[in-house]
Amino acid sequence: MRESVQAEVLMSFLVSEELSFRIPVELRYGTEDPYAVRMTFHLPGDAPVTWAFSRDLLLDGLLGPTGEGDVHIAPTGSDGPADLGIRLQVRGDRALFLVSAAPVMAFLDRTDRLVPLGKERSYGDCEGDLDRALTGILVEAEENAG
Repeated sequence: MRESVQAEVLMSFLVSEELSFRIPVELRYGTEDPYAVRMTFHLPGDAPVTWAFSRDLLLDGLLGPTGEGDVHIAPTGSDGPADLGIRLQVRGDRALFLVSAAPVMAFLDRTDRLVPLGKERSYGDCEGDLDRALTGILVEAEENAG
């Protein structure tokens, strides 16, 4: 049986140092792809944009700066993760988001109850799922860039 957990959080989309606005972002995690978390950003006036990346990346980002490539996550508080900064990049274009760490930690706790960390291999066709996920990420990135 395929199961999933979802949460909606409000993130600040930092357009510049002077301008930011809050947007709803849906977090989704499912047993059909136990290594990945999906974030769907609902930007005003645009179609929703979904990014998929490693659940471990999001978890590691709560503890310290992490990410190579298109997704970078880092806590912004000095006494633990009060907020998380999430930077997404496609080619030369970047988007920076800020979110409270508490709802992200609660979401990750729910994903761990669904699929405990380290037990992802026992859920489905991981190699096939990984191939499909990587293909989907590439397609989404190309669509978002175009």
